[in-house]
Amino acid sequence: MLKDHSELLPRLDFTVTKREVSGQLVDLLRANETRYLDLTVALMLDIAAMETFPNLVSQVDADDMVARATVAVAELKRWTAKQREVVEEHEEHAATIAQSAKKAQDGRVFAQAHDGLKQRFMGMHAAADPHKRGTDFEGFINELFALYDMELRASYVIEYEQIDGAFAFDTDHYVLEAKWWKDRIGRRELDVFKTNIERKGKNTLGLYISMNGFTTDAVAVYSFSTPFITLDGVDFMAVLDQRIRLDELIRRKKRHASETGCCSLQIADILSEGD
Repeated sequence: MLKDHSELLPRLDFTVTKREVSGQLVDLLRANETRYLDLTVALMLDIAAMETFPNLVSQVDADDMVARATVAVAELKRWTAKQREVVEEHEEHAATIAQSAKKAQDGRVFAQAHDGLKQRFMGMHAAADPHKRGTDFEGFINELFALYDMELRASYVIEYEQIDGAFAFDTDHYVLEAKWWKDRIGRRELDVFKTNIERKGKNTLGLYISMNGFTTDAVAVYSFSTPFITLDGVDFMAVLDQRIRLDELIRRKKRHASETGCCSLQIADILSEGD
């Protein structure tokens, strides 16, 4: 406790007995009560919390000394009980303030990350090179999912199929396919995706991302039974505008698919439920 008041240490004579050193310290604290009030209270509370006295048990009259120390500490505890309550209240208040400050800071960092990803997303819309946009889109998705603690497994190839990625969320395992094509994704692509998912474990689901959406007939086929959910560019804008969290969006779409069998749920319908 004296480490924050190093000016006191040189004024203590450690060549004498511990009792004498303690007396010197008490005299120093008493001589400047205002300056050392917090230190004095902290020392009193620390002593009042003592339950054993290892320095006394080796003394010749240990039983008597321990008994007297126990009584003295109990009396000090009684006198300092109110002060301990005040200190604990202050510590709880300080912890609450610190937690709120951290939460606010985390929120600012989170919002800044969102803003940066949104700028990248808008820049990709203006990209003239489809190949470069596809590469940038992959990195964008990785960073967005990582922001929500959904670490993507990189694209990989197994026999007869290529997978864009995979991730775990809410005890489920998802296979990910992501396309930024000029045209909408049709039934043929969704049929292939469905087959790929069915080759995986029974708890595996799919997430198909198509920035330009899906054809009406493709969605219609997977409106009554589906092993996957879909996201499009409108969904991404809602997430990047922070109108809905990505994890909540996936959770809502998965629940809708479980309840209705439909792979698609419009973001407008999700947001309107909260109005």
